[in-house]
Amino acid sequence: MRLCATCPLLGLLFLTVFDSSECLQTTVRPDKGSTVNVFTELPLDQCALCRVSGVNDTPTSCHSSLSLPPEEEVKLLFNCSQPIEQAYTVTITRTIECTKDTCNPATEKGQPSILKEFSRTFTWELKAPEKTVVSLDILGEGLIETSQPCPNGFQYSVTTSKTNTKGRTQYCQGGSVTRFDLPNGAVVSLHVKPKAEVDLMLFQASAGPLKGRTMLLSVDSGTTVVVSRDPDEPECEVCWVDGSTPNCSPTGKTLTNVEKLSLGFSCLKPQDVYSVKIRKKIECTQKTCTPPAGEVDPDLFQDFKRSLTWDISVPERTVLNLDFPGGLKEMSEAENCQNGHQYSMSTTKSDGKIRTNSYCKGGTVFHLDLLGATTVTVEVPKGGELESFTVKAAPRGGRMTPVMPDPNTVITISRVPSDLDCSVCEKKEPTPICKPTQLILRDPRNTTVEFTCPQPQDVFTVEINRKIDCTEASCSGDIVQAESSLFPDFNRTFTWDLKVVSTRTFQLDFPETGMRQIPNEETCPDEHTYSVVLYLRTGPATIGTFCKGGTVTTILARYKGRVSLQVPGDRKLEPFDFKLNVGPETSMAAIVNVNLPRGVSDTDFITANYPRDFPDSQQMQWDFIVPGMHNYTIHFHDYTAPECLNNEVEVEYQKEDKKMTKLTLTDSQPQHQQGNFNMVLKNCETNRTLQGLTLNFRVSVMRSGHPVLSAVDLTKHQGVSLQVEKVGSDPYCEMRINSTIEEKINVAAGTKADLSFLDCPNEDMRLTASKVIDCQNGMSCSATVLIVPQLDSSLPMPLHSFTWHLAVPQDGTVDLVSPTGSLRQSLPGQECNQSVSLHVAESDGFSVGDFCFEGIIQKIQVHGNVSVTATGEDFSKTRGPFLNASFSEEIPESIIYRVSPQMSSPTLLATPNWPQGMKPFSTVSWIVTLPSQYQAHMQFVNVSQPKCSNGHTGIKVKMLGDDEEIMTRREDKLSQDMLTVTRSFYLTMSNCMPEKGHFGALTKIDLQKKNHLLAILLGVVGVILLLLIVLAGVCLVAKKKKKDKMNKASIFISKGNIFRPSDRHFTKTRSDNESHVYASIDETMVYGHLLGDSSYADSMQDHFNGMQVDSYKTFTGPTDANLPVIKEPDHEPEMDQFKTFLNPSESFIPSRPRTPIDRQDSFGFQDRRMVDNELYTFKSTGDINTIRLSGVNMEPQPPIITEDSL
Repeated sequence: MRLCATCPLLGLLFLTVFDSSECLQTTVRPDKGSTVNVFTELPLDQCALCRVSGVNDTPTSCHSSLSLPPEEEVKLLFNCSQPIEQAYTVTITRTIECTKDTCNPATEKGQPSILKEFSRTFTWELKAPEKTVVSLDILGEGLIETSQPCPNGFQYSVTTSKTNTKGRTQYCQGGSVTRFDLPNGAVVSLHVKPKAEVDLMLFQASAGPLKGRTMLLSVDSGTTVVVSRDPDEPECEVCWVDGSTPNCSPTGKTLTNVEKLSLGFSCLKPQDVYSVKIRKKIECTQKTCTPPAGEVDPDLFQDFKRSLTWDISVPERTVLNLDFPGGLKEMSEAENCQNGHQYSMSTTKSDGKIRTNSYCKGGTVFHLDLLGATTVTVEVPKGGELESFTVKAAPRGGRMTPVMPDPNTVITISRVPSDLDCSVCEKKEPTPICKPTQLILRDPRNTTVEFTCPQPQDVFTVEINRKIDCTEASCSGDIVQAESSLFPDFNRTFTWDLKVVSTRTFQLDFPETGMRQIPNEETCPDEHTYSVVLYLRTGPATIGTFCKGGTVTTILARYKGRVSLQVPGDRKLEPFDFKLNVGPETSMAAIVNVNLPRGVSDTDFITANYPRDFPDSQQMQWDFIVPGMHNYTIHFHDYTAPECLNNEVEVEYQKEDKKMTKLTLTDSQPQHQQGNFNMVLKNCETNRTLQGLTLNFRVSVMRSGHPVLSAVDLTKHQGVSLQVEKVGSDPYCEMRINSTIEEKINVAAGTKADLSFLDCPNEDMRLTASKVIDCQNGMSCSATVLIVPQLDSSLPMPLHSFTWHLAVPQDGTVDLVSPTGSLRQSLPGQECNQSVSLHVAESDGFSVGDFCFEGIIQKIQVHGNVSVTATGEDFSKTRGPFLNASFSEEIPESIIYRVSPQMSSPTLLATPNWPQGMKPFSTVSWIVTLPSQYQAHMQFVNVSQPKCSNGHTGIKVKMLGDDEEIMTRREDKLSQDMLTVTRSFYLTMSNCMPEKGHFGALTKIDLQKKNHLLAILLGVVGVILLLLIVLAGVCLVAKKKKKDKMNKASIFISKGNIFRPSDRHFTKTRSDNESHVYASIDETMVYGHLLGDSSYADSMQDHFNGMQVDSYKTFTGPTDANLPVIKEPDHEPEMDQFKTFLNPSESFIPSRPRTPIDRQDSFGFQDRRMVDNELYTFKSTGDINTIRLSGVNMEPQPPIITEDSL
């Protein structure tokens, strides 16, 4: 074997035939007993198969197929414009010849290596003497029966006859079938794909005498069994022993009235060759049937295909009742039942005609009433079970129906041509009134109608007529037909006879959907067919036949007419509600009002009586309402002109406030005109012996408006694409891109497009845009600001939303930060109601959440690609920036939120895609930063847990900087729903692979002030001790300097505790200084103008809203019950100079709240700059000096969180 590229001389021969071809040259030698056929279905000019000979391998002949004889070596050249392994098919046929006890070859191995490049079919034909069975034992893996292609490409098939392919059975490898027992003429084949390796040994063949099948059966005298062979199946005799000599037949046998007959077949599977027909008789009187059921022995030929027939005879005027417990389903004769059980009911009428109905097994038909002799036939597939049915007979009864006609209503029951013996009767005393052809009910009273046959709907039709008389002003009733219970299974015709004074018209107003005119002989698709007939002096004229849904809104007809509605039996009545009014005077026979639709349309109309003649000397008018910005054109499709004896046929057109135009039938009719118009057709007095006037015309409407044009240039905006789609219900909105009509417009990034919008309201279109921001290397990509670009102003509709697609490498992370400082997630009770909302989703569309501005979220980090969609009310006013997006290294979680709860309101944390569940195997974390001196009270208010198929869900809480978790929770273990965390922490939630349900959680965080009860108690004790020391020192100093009292005054302290609830201690410990000792204080300094200035005091009180420390003020009320917590500070270094008095800044200025030292932007910052006034002559204003005022129970501060620390 070699490729044709190695034999260029051969390639030159086909160069003129194949422009681009594949070729293969190989040598083939079929084994002895093998016939190899190679063929292609492609034409010779595309694929050729050539014999090659000579030193230069010259092709001698080329064909589409070749048959290669056994044991002869042949060189072949395959040359084809298609792939050669798909273009050629190889069949290798061998014959296994057997005697009565042996086969040759005994072991069949085929020729597995021949032409492996192509798909091959190995075929073995079996030849054996009569009454000999050939057994093929499969070597290797067993087979399994199938109807599908085999996955490994080895497809076996077996058929009992070479000429009959109906019994073909297919097998694949991998089953329990290891042996085939086959008759003479059977064929076994194996189909393999190209280059498949076929085993050397396939079958072990053997032969033996054929042992047929024998059965013992009994057939009663009322049953006839016919066993017949299918002519296309292999030969197989059926025999019984009659005396000492077998009675055999190769075609079939008929059995009746036999007892324990031994019936034998000469083939292994007679059920594949023979079918069985079983026929039984059932005889009925008017009361009973014998036998009372249609049944047979269930074991009689059960594995054969059976056809069972019951001939049921009944007397005249007898009803046959058949009951089927399993139910039947009616079907057409051409249909086949899927389960193979097919029933047929053939009833013979009195005229000898046979009516046949077909049914399938399983349905809602459980009972049948049949008139006359009936034949029931049931087709049962192989192995199928037959369900019996019961047979009863009764004298032919009737059917009774209660009827109560409405006033002014006449009910007419008429017989249609039929040979069935059936009459209709009105029950009256003492004798019912029976009519064989027609019964008319006029009296509006309760009555009973009886039919003498069980299915009168097949024999009679019903007309329900109502008369409505109108005066010059009004009519006696509207045509409003509700659901009627009168004769619902009969063919019904509802008619209304209308009459007005001779000079007026009756006006029929149809519902909004209107009516559509159809040819008078046709029926509407919904089987509700309406017609309007006008009674003229020359006779009745059909104005038209109509269906629901169309352009006709009103019909006015002169003097007298009829409206009818035809509905077939068993059809639910769903009529229109017609409104009837008295119309104006007119000379027209009828006026039809038409409301033409918007858009492109063609509407056909016909004249009265069409295709018969239009009434002589009559006029008919059509009033057309044409939508604005639309043109109309009139086409006369089909018309006939009469021979006029008096006057002429004219067509008149008139528009509002314009002159009338008169034309003939042959003139050119109006084209491409606008505005409402009416058309009048006038007939002349015609020669009635000739063809009269007929007209079928069409009104075509098309839009005349101008499209809105827009030229979009996206080359100015890198990565931006644009989409426009319809969101309204207007079907006439037409959008085009580059002159091509599209339902949705997509303008790709970096392109230009010409857009046009015709009859498209702005509110019916939605404009969206998107931008792709691609970061190939997350560390080198610069941050970007999400701003909506300025789109082309020629676009007529506003921008609805803008989406940024942020793409990062697989190990990258997208960081989203609000340019205003923080974000807020839209959650229940905390919905976003701002003008712009942001929807964040992952690359697969999985929602992260909806966000707006000014909240607790400082940053969102998402592992992987992200899309951000901004939806706003007016992007012309607000174009951003909406978010700052940056790219960072990979994070272990799917999403990380950085949040700072607020003290003003509770904080809600929701898992992504809330209230739906998180993605399987995803993890989300919140880094929660708490303010100083506050703790978090955390509550899991709503947690939905799934049933996990793999892994577990998890909720973990851990302090920042700690390795130990303070809470862990899984879906299969109960845990606490509330937790108090004293400082900043991590909250992490992870999902499993849910089997049922989903994982989601809503967490509420409340900030609470820390309560140091122990420190307060210790502080109270310290204050009491300090007071005792101060009082003792004051007494000693007062006594020592008693002589120096001029211009001195002592400070008055009112009764009560000298410490107010807001008081704090001195900056130095009492033991290290004598700041609590007061020798004297200048009275002017104590009671001076500053304390008397209320405005100054007020301003001081308003400015310093913290707790006052060491200031002297008259006690104004009872103190708090609890003493303040005294926090002793660290020792400060001694001053070089002893101070007699307290610092004025400590004595008279209400100090700020004392908190631990911290950054200026923290809650612990304290501004200690002094006030520059006359009281502070010994201390000037200075820079910010943050001092720690208390050292008791100081809480460790959370570390400053940086990107590197995480």
